[in-house]
Amino acid sequence: MAEIRLHQLAHSYSRQPAGEGDYALHQLEHVWEQGGAYALLGPSGCGKSTLLNIISGLLTPSHGQVLFDGKSVNDLSPQQRNIAQVFQFPVVYDTMTVFDNLAFPLRNQGLDEGRVRTRVEEIAEVLDLGALLKKKARNLSADEKQKVSMGRGLVRDDVSAILFDEPLTVIDPHLKWKLRRKLKQIHEQFNITMIYVTHDQLEASTFADKIAVMHGGRIVQFGTPRELFERPRHTFVGYFIGSPGMNLIDVRADAGGVAFGDVHLALPDGLRERLAATNAGRLQVGIRPEFVQMWDAPFDGALPASVLDVEDLGTYRIVTLVLGGVSLKARLAEDRPVPAAHAWVGLPMQWLLLYVDDVLLEAVP
Repeated sequence: MAEIRLHQLAHSYSRQPAGEGDYALHQLEHVWEQGGAYALLGPSGCGKSTLLNIISGLLTPSHGQVLFDGKSVNDLSPQQRNIAQVFQFPVVYDTMTVFDNLAFPLRNQGLDEGRVRTRVEEIAEVLDLGALLKKKARNLSADEKQKVSMGRGLVRDDVSAILFDEPLTVIDPHLKWKLRRKLKQIHEQFNITMIYVTHDQLEASTFADKIAVMHGGRIVQFGTPRELFERPRHTFVGYFIGSPGMNLIDVRADAGGVAFGDVHLALPDGLRERLAATNAGRLQVGIRPEFVQMWDAPFDGALPASVLDVEDLGTYRIVTLVLGGVSLKARLAEDRPVPAAHAWVGLPMQWLLLYVDDVLLEAVP
């Protein structure tokens, strides 16, 4: 197990990058603590697989260092780094049995057969592969092959970290939840540093204790699933996480707060002071659809809105509203009545976030 630190790390696939646009990864400073379960979350092309391959040693960064427990590993091969990597498509030796696939890394280390058998059987039990040990790998299903691939990383007790690159992409949806839970169980049992790359927020939040959200070659926020949901520090995090994502509304500074259309939103003193002292660019307010209040009758602080559309998704409804000339979504429980044409809407201040040029503006302490 290892602490993994990125120091001034950047990478370009161009031999002579002419500017920021030529970089897949922009300068990063980041730490994954020893024994943690982490996710790298973001859309295709954001740089997450590039970053994972740099950590594993499959790719050499253009700038900066990767440090394991404070020591640079830039010049070390993946084998020398003691990294196990599980890829999107299972990597197994089809002509070997499951037992021999799991034993392969240990035999390469020269372990005696007694220790090999003990360790293989231990890992096979954890991954529910015990009944398949004598079976040829070519006869396995996709999820069984992926478990074998995971097992080859787990079977060694000297690995610094296990890296997962979209490991459940080829797995049938009804089996994904089983493997996600199995990975979590493995982490709890072995306390290995794990970094899991995915574009799926559900996979990230059910596996990881902390998630690094990537956008445009940068880590824009690192936090717990709850922190990312309740207090996204970048508009991309608000948009990318959630179903649907955060409502983001362009606003203008106004006396005592901000406004859009004919709607005025008062700001707390501390936030208003911070806004006044900021060289404001683009201003936006954000609020999760879950936190938008909606009723068919006026209530304290309510604003009149029109109901544009209702999408029934079984356990909840997504209501699209028009407020102050702006489209807004509310997420309601399935048993909540939805007004036919007009509604009264509340935007609770404790859940209303203010962004300047996409970055969360914090109140004066």
